[in-house]
Amino acid sequence: MNYLRFVITSAVLITASSLLMTSCKSKSRRGDVSAKTGVRYNDPYNGGLQINRKIKESPGPGLVGIEGGTFVMGGSLNEDLAFSHDNLRRRVTVASFYIDETEVSNADWLEYLHWIAQNYPQDGKLYYDALPDSLVWRNPLSYNEPYVNFYLRHPSFQDYPVVGVSWEQANAYCQWRTDRVNEHILRQRGILTDYKTLNEQQQQAGQAFNTEIYLNGQLQGEGIDGKNMPKDNKIGAQKDARRTVRMEDGILKQPYRLPTEAEWEYAALGLIGNTYDGNIETSKAYPWNGLGVRDGSRKNQGRMMANFKITGGNNMGVAGDLNDGGDITVPVTSYKPNDFGLYNMAGNVNEWVSDVYRQLSFEDFEDFNPFRGHVFMDNQYENAETRTLAKDKYGRPIKVPAKAPRKQTWEELQAAKSGDPNSTTYDYDVRGFKDEEQQALYGKTTLVNDKSRVFKGGSWNDRAYWLNPATRRYMQQNESNAMTGFRCAMTMVGNVFGPGK
Repeated sequence: MNYLRFVITSAVLITASSLLMTSCKSKSRRGDVSAKTGVRYNDPYNGGLQINRKIKESPGPGLVGIEGGTFVMGGSLNEDLAFSHDNLRRRVTVASFYIDETEVSNADWLEYLHWIAQNYPQDGKLYYDALPDSLVWRNPLSYNEPYVNFYLRHPSFQDYPVVGVSWEQANAYCQWRTDRVNEHILRQRGILTDYKTLNEQQQQAGQAFNTEIYLNGQLQGEGIDGKNMPKDNKIGAQKDARRTVRMEDGILKQPYRLPTEAEWEYAALGLIGNTYDGNIETSKAYPWNGLGVRDGSRKNQGRMMANFKITGGNNMGVAGDLNDGGDITVPVTSYKPNDFGLYNMAGNVNEWVSDVYRQLSFEDFEDFNPFRGHVFMDNQYENAETRTLAKDKYGRPIKVPAKAPRKQTWEELQAAKSGDPNSTTYDYDVRGFKDEEQQALYGKTTLVNDKSRVFKGGSWNDRAYWLNPATRRYMQQNESNAMTGFRCAMTMVGNVFGPGK
C-alpha cells in the first residue's frame, strides 16, 4: 500500500515537473518568436528583425522615478491672495515620469559652459548666449556685487542652484544634456570611439554628437565607430557587418526636458506618502505634512522646512540659532526631501516649467497629462529620397512647422516635397488654443502672451504663501532673475510602476 502511494506520488511530481519545464520553455520561446506569425526574431536568415526582450527601463543620471496617478490640481491652495483665480481645482491624471532629484546647480551649468568652450572655441556667440545673467543680483539699494562676480564660478557656490537663466536657456541645457548622456552611454559601451581614442585623434572642434542625427544613421564611419557596435542581421549583410544603435535597441535615453506644470505640482506635493489602499488619507499644503512651515518631528522640532523669506527683513533667522539658515540660496540638497525623494520642491529657487501661462477655465484643459505650450514641428530633410536630415552648423536637425495633424498620404507627402518647408496651412502653433493671445492688448491691459512661461515653488526671497505647489506665476521666456532656476524631467517609456510591478 505504501509502495503504491509512493509510485503515484512520484508520477504526479514527475508530471508536474514536466509541465513546469514545458511552460518555462514555452515562455522562453515566446520571447524569441513572433506570437502572430511564428517567425523567429533576431534570425539573420529570415530578414533579421531584432527584438530586444532584455531591456529594463531605468532613469537617466540624476533622475528619480515618479509613480503617476490622479490628484486634484490646484487642490492644495486654500487661499488666493492675489485673487487671480488662475489655478482652478480640477482632477487630472499624470502619467509616471522621471524628474531631477535636485535643482540644476552651478557646477552642472559650468560643465555645460566648459563643453561649449571645448567644442566651439571660436564661437563667442554660442558661449555668450549660454552664460547666466549674473547681473540679476545687482540692486541699486543692496550690496550684492559680490554675488555678481562670485555666485556662478566660486567653488563655495558650486552646489548652489544656478540662477539668472531664462526659460529658453533652460531648454537649451536640456537638449545639450540629452546628447551628452547618450553620447556617454555609447562611448562607455564601446559603440562609439572611447574618450581616450577620441582625444588621441584630436577630433576637430564643432563635430558634436546629436541623438536624432545619430539615430538617423548620419553619425558613423572611420574615427566614429567603436569596437562593440551591434551586429547587422539584415539579409545581404557581410558576415561581420555592424550597424549603429537604433531606438528599438533600448540603449539610448529619452530626451531631457522641463517638467510640465502638472508633473511639477504632482511631484512637489508627494502625496504618495499619504495614501493607503488607493485612498489619500490626508492632504498637504506644502511638500511636507502639516499646515505650517516648521518641522514637527521631535529631533528637529521648530526648524524651518525650506529656504524662504520668513518676514520683511528676516531672510534666515537670528544668529546663534538660525531658522532656515539661508540668506540667499542654499545647496541643492539642503533640508529634508519630500516623499518622492525630491529636494527643495518648495523654497530656495522658483523653478521653470514648460507650460505657457494662461488664466484657466474649466474648458481649456485636458484631464490626462494637461499641458499648454505645443508648437508642433517636423524635421527638415536635406534629401527626402535617402531620408537624410538637414543639419544646422552645430550638427543639430533643422526643425520646420508640422504640415498636418495626422499622418499624410503618400501622395500628399510627395506633393509637399516641392514646396517651401516653412510653409503650412496647418495650425501647428497651439499655445493659444481656446485662449488666443491678445496681441493688440499686450503691454496695455495685459502682460500675458504666448511667450509667458510658468514658474512655481517659491524662492529664498518669497514669503511662505508661494511655497504652496499650486501657486503659479509667470515671466517672459527670455527673462531671468536671481530667484528662479530649474530642474529637468524625462518621459517614462512603458511604466515601471504598471500592472504586476
